[in-house]
Amino acid sequence: MYIKGIVKKDRKTKNLVNRLEYKDIAIISHRDLDEIAANSLADKKVSCIINTEKTISGKYPNRGPAILMEKNIPIFEVEDIEIFDSIKEGDEIEINDNDIVFMGKKIGKCTYIDHSMIEELTKLGYDNIESELDSFIENTLEYAKREKGLVTGKTEIPKINTNIGERHALVVVRGIDYKRDLITIKSYINEVKPILIGVDGGGDALLEFGFMPDIIIGDMDSVSDDCLLMAKDVIVHAYTDGRAPGLERVKSLGIEPKLFIAPGTSEDIALLLAYENNADLIVAVGTHTNMIDFLEKGRKGMSSTFLVRLKVGGKLVDARGVNKLYSSTFKTKYLVLILIAALIPIFILILINPITKSFLTLLKIRLRLLFGL
Repeated sequence: MYIKGIVKKDRKTKNLVNRLEYKDIAIISHRDLDEIAANSLADKKVSCIINTEKTISGKYPNRGPAILMEKNIPIFEVEDIEIFDSIKEGDEIEINDNDIVFMGKKIGKCTYIDHSMIEELTKLGYDNIESELDSFIENTLEYAKREKGLVTGKTEIPKINTNIGERHALVVVRGIDYKRDLITIKSYINEVKPILIGVDGGGDALLEFGFMPDIIIGDMDSVSDDCLLMAKDVIVHAYTDGRAPGLERVKSLGIEPKLFIAPGTSEDIALLLAYENNADLIVAVGTHTNMIDFLEKGRKGMSSTFLVRLKVGGKLVDARGVNKLYSSTFKTKYLVLILIAALIPIFILILINPITKSFLTLLKIRLRLLFGL
């Protein structure tokens, strides 16, 4: 196999995606490549992926490699992790069979991850899932005991400028199927006009569909500056150990954010924020809802999600999968029937109009004379 292209690289795949262009070679350092990252790489139509980590380790059945294989995007792995630093962004390199070549010189070896390897390791992942599930449940229960204050009123909810009270709130995470879900509920957004809450990159997902987010909440590691500057409220997720990774970045934009100090994930506190501000209904797009989602996210447990959904469950609707429920397409026969129904009154008006009646009578006489009838 021979591939040639410009290198773009980043240890965080979600940051790299923003810089990728058509036919680039993406160098990543992403163990157990997840579905969201794989779809974002595939959307950029890169020439190939070079990973300095195990793209699929067999720890659990991650879907990322299979998605890239389906999209005909080759995956290569390198054992020498120093290759990541030895190649600079913007360099043009070649992959010739198992060799990585720069300026005519071999600078490293790579291994092509073929379909059979992916199938074998995916099967291993399914075989391992029971032990992973045991560990996951134990961690969830352990953390739940410590994090119960998240839903018992011991966590302080920041005051916001946006008035959510008695309105619907739409919480958008740039997760699996978020695009299809947003397309499916676009008419709902236009008609109901819910409060729009973007969790990190979920804010840009809303902008992508022409909607301006009211609130941005999260670590601020995957949301654009433009999106932050447009939002009415910016809430930085701060952790109980005092860390607030996105605080300095937000302040550097001249924005004075609110802090939400809480354990768990940013999407969990977004749901909690909407609930505690008396949202009438909370619609969630792209959120994590199952064990594979959380394993791909690298979470040891889902205590915060378990606790928050236990609290807000009566008001929460997951939009994920709605596109599958309403996947039928608009049939041509329906369009024809609509057109016929619209034309019937026009024909009736034409027939009862005196001028039209005279014209039709003259036309009938002319045709009879023409054909000798």
